[in-house]
Amino acid sequence: MTTESRRLSVPEDLSAEAFRTFFETVELPAALCDTRLRLRLGNTAFARFCFDHGLTVEQMMESLAEARLPDDGASGVVEVPLPQGGMVVMELARRGESVSVVGRRESELMRGQLVVVEQALLEQARTEGVLLDLGRSVAEAGSEEELVAAVARGVKELFPGRTFCIRIIDARTGGLTSLYAEGRLKEGSREPLVLKRTAVEKMHLTPESMPPGKVVVAAQVPLLFEGSTGGVSAPLVASGQLYGVINLEYPATLREETDLLQDDRVLVQLANQVAVAVKNAKLIDELTFVRKYLEELLEKANALILVANRDKKVVVFNQAISRLTGFSKEEVLGQDVFSLVPEDEHLRLASVLVAALRGEPVPNFELRLRTRSGEARASFATSSALTSQGEVEGVMVIGQDVTVVAQLEQRIIHAEKLASLGQLAASVAHEINNPMTAVVAYSESLLQRARMMGSAGAADAEKLRKILESGQRILRFTRDLTSYARPAKDKAERVQLNALLDRAVGYCEHVVAQTKVKVERDYGEVPALSGVPANLEQVFVNLITNACHAMQPGGQVSLRTRREGREAVVWVKDTGSGIEPTNLSRIFEPFFTTKREGQGTGLGLSIVQRIVEKHGGRLSVESELGHGTTFTVRLPLAD
Repeated sequence: MTTESRRLSVPEDLSAEAFRTFFETVELPAALCDTRLRLRLGNTAFARFCFDHGLTVEQMMESLAEARLPDDGASGVVEVPLPQGGMVVMELARRGESVSVVGRRESELMRGQLVVVEQALLEQARTEGVLLDLGRSVAEAGSEEELVAAVARGVKELFPGRTFCIRIIDARTGGLTSLYAEGRLKEGSREPLVLKRTAVEKMHLTPESMPPGKVVVAAQVPLLFEGSTGGVSAPLVASGQLYGVINLEYPATLREETDLLQDDRVLVQLANQVAVAVKNAKLIDELTFVRKYLEELLEKANALILVANRDKKVVVFNQAISRLTGFSKEEVLGQDVFSLVPEDEHLRLASVLVAALRGEPVPNFELRLRTRSGEARASFATSSALTSQGEVEGVMVIGQDVTVVAQLEQRIIHAEKLASLGQLAASVAHEINNPMTAVVAYSESLLQRARMMGSAGAADAEKLRKILESGQRILRFTRDLTSYARPAKDKAERVQLNALLDRAVGYCEHVVAQTKVKVERDYGEVPALSGVPANLEQVFVNLITNACHAMQPGGQVSLRTRREGREAVVWVKDTGSGIEPTNLSRIFEPFFTTKREGQGTGLGLSIVQRIVEKHGGRLSVESELGHGTTFTVRLPLAD
């Protein structure tokens, strides 16, 4: 280290005596020597200075004899050991063949030391302030991106004029997740991470804790930036895991003198603080991901999931139960759980919730749920939602829709009824066929005789024809009854639908007259279709008869036909009282009837539906109380 020496200006025409007098009066402890540091002249202050430090002038000069002389025109300092311990600082300045020696007093040394200490304390305070602000910033960072930006601001403030690079990695895979660079990076310097071997050892990093192929350990860290003249680096290590590295480098344009040791010490402090913040940020990211994953799992699970808190307010209402009930999540969340069930189910639900809040699971209980269009039935099981302390904070209810199961049960019942119907049909057909066969045979014989009588038997012939057709229709009905549970073997023909409807109306003349209703026809152009005429006549006779029975005298049955695409459509509409909504879904069930006992068996519509379906068609019904009922028959047209 060089310092500027104190100079004594001596005029060229000054006499030796005058110079000696001047030199003697100087208060500084000063001496004049040759280039071999042999004393030429020393003032009184110099002698006193030596004495004050336990040395004679000769001893002081002997101690200085081994000192290195400064270059001509330069100056320097020399530390001289004292007999009682310690050091004294002497300033040497060379001008040609003369060397001046000036002793530094302790007050001057103390002032210099105090300035150095004060500067060091100020720098330390500034560093600590920046690190404190950085700690607050990284703690408030909501994402890894914000954290890296906060660290970059801190590095700029701590190390002005330096170039730096911050790289954050995934601790498990070693993949680069964030990079911030202040300066021009060299090609290929992003990966892999190169760590200094001494830093790895100091941080107790093991090969197992570093991702293979992503981290290189070397004696020296290569420079990352173009034009750098040196640098330091610090790995980001927390809990024995590597989360990244910070590289700090010195560009050639940096004018101020740098202290590598000081920068390295501060950078390590910074890295330790940042590593913990990065670890916490990644843990928060993982927890957030897991929480969102579980929320998505609950939301999109193929099960009915509902969670209620201790106040019995709904806090989770997933998509499956939303689809079943028709209520959106926004409508239900925060509402009382009892609002989701009918009033007569409140007591059962309350007992289940009380048991679950006591920590007792309740498996396999069925509950009716309110829906936007009515009700649905679901089977549930409950479990208690616990806090970290093991206290019950709510109830989780998981279930499945059993409405379909109930429908399948009804179909099984339907199938059982069909099986019993087959047995009943056999006995009914036997009891009816024998007398009706005789009726048909005798009516056919009488009809032939009446026709042979000519005009005299014309009136009787028409009546006998109707008796014959009605008897044949009864025989066909018994045949259909016995084949209800198995396909019919009648051969299909080309059928003109409008003509077939007229025949069906003719068969119902006695019912129309008896009930005092009118029949209105609105036929459209409908091409021929393929079907069994007798069976189709039975379909429309049944529908027209039911329509007549559903109306008071003065009512009207409307028959309308149209072609829609590849289908022929028939609407049979009455102006009766309509069907109750609760009965509408059951009218096609075997043995279900709304008529008084003795007025109907409940088989008519069931057989009608069966016949329509065997023809490849569809039968549907619409009804409104007080406004009548409409049956729609859709049959495929012939190719």
